Amino acid sequence: MALFIQNIVRFVLLVLFQVLVLNNIEFLGLVNPYLYILFIITLPVRLPNWVSILLSFGTGLLIDTFSNTHGMHAFAAVLIAFLRSGIIDLFITIEEGNNPSPTFYTFGMNAYIKYVVLMILIYHIAFFTLEAFSFTHLWILMIKIILSSLVTFILIMGLQTIKSK
Repeated sequence: MALFIQNIVRFVLLVLFQVLVLNNIEFLGLVNPYLYILFIITLPVRLPNWVSILLSFGTGLLIDTFSNTHGMHAFAAVLIAFLRSGIIDLFITIEEGNNPSPTFYTFGMNAYIKYVVLMILIYHIAFFTLEAFSFTHLWILMIKIILSSLVTFILIMGLQTIKSK
């Protein structure tokens, strides 16, 4: 029950922070941090795939509503939720009956960083490619993906470090 309440609080705080603060930050039109994906990244490992996809869709749709992005966040969020269990299996093996939330301590520093970087990159590639809907300005697209992913990664690592203390 405590894990359920913790996830609800995490969801509310991340969505509010995304909508009220981060959606209003844009540096030269290139950097858009999407911290709310931390909610999807830190869902419990053994959560059924359909539940994580449904939660991700709802979260993405909520962000789309406030960002006026017409389903782009929902698409990218559902994509990373769909790929999540496969990506987790790439980096760690989980003992039977164990259902940890991904953190530094449950995954180990190296595996957790690889997991987070891959999830962030997949999300940003899907989102910005869908936003551009073209490869005519490929360099700008690549710069947006890299810079936004980097800022999102720094924010997530900072939050995880603060949370662990």
